[in-house]
Amino acid sequence: MLVIVVENAPHRLRGRLALWLLEVRAGVYVGKVSRRVREMIWNTVVQGIEDGNAVMAWSTNTESGFDFLTLGANRRIPLELDGVKLVSFLPENTDKQAVET
Repeated sequence: MLVIVVENAPHRLRGRLALWLLEVRAGVYVGKVSRRVREMIWNTVVQGIEDGNAVMAWSTNTESGFDFLTLGANRRIPLELDGVKLVSFLPENTDKQAVET
């Protein structure tokens, strides 16, 4: 199983993803593809994401049963501890908070 989620992606990239995967919600694509096709799809995302961000998760033979890659600016960043991939949150921008209050 493969899942790709894109945010702020150009329409041409979203259309390209829809060729290989099913878009079940806006920006959420799912499908079952081979490793080679998965890598080709991710390369397409890397080349076409522009200012957006993306995450790709797929089933694999690991302790958690899946693996994932991220691309673009996001508060959530992957962190590997003792061979297990987790997600860490970056602190919120303190300058932005000062402007909003």
